[in-house]
Amino acid sequence: MALKSTVYKANLSIADIDHNYYADHNLTLARHPSETDERMMVRLVAMALNAHQLQDLCNGDGTLGFGAGLSDPDDPDVHLTDFTGAKRVWIEVGQPEEKPITKACNKSDHMLVYCFHHAAEVWWKGLEGKLARQDKLEVFRLPSDVTQELAKLAERSMQLQATIQEGQLTLSSNLGTVFVEPIRWK
Repeated sequence: MALKSTVYKANLSIADIDHNYYADHNLTLARHPSETDERMMVRLVAMALNAHQLQDLCNGDGTLGFGAGLSDPDDPDVHLTDFTGAKRVWIEVGQPEEKPITKACNKSDHMLVYCFHHAAEVWWKGLEGKLARQDKLEVFRLPSDVTQELAKLAERSMQLQATIQEGQLTLSSNLGTVFVEPIRWK
């Protein structure tokens, strides 16, 4: 018998001072049985960091949401889709292979990767040269100690406040506060 995804609800209030974006998002995250709380929370952080693009790229006329994640490797972890159905932003978390990254760059206007595992440096050293010509690609590293702290904020029903200022995200809930400063690799 296959295990089903666990559903998490998050009310995410975003105050992105850097991009003058202020909004509340009621989100549903389906956590695949093989997905960790850490990975799920990194997806949520990636969404918070890029929510401003809903206004910047689509003038508010688009959909910012989670893909099927681990359930469908051809679907982004987070995406911004405009009213025509075109993928404007494709976001993956973790350490995807070269082929899916290239495919995502071809299917979207902009592709971002947020890697966070302790072996991320080794992964990036292996792919950096191969992906150097991908102009649509940005790669960010989230420190492992920070993402492990993010996992401690995970609960089935979350009330989260995300403040983004000077490139740093402060994510708070009743369980605590985590400061996330992505390191740009590409």
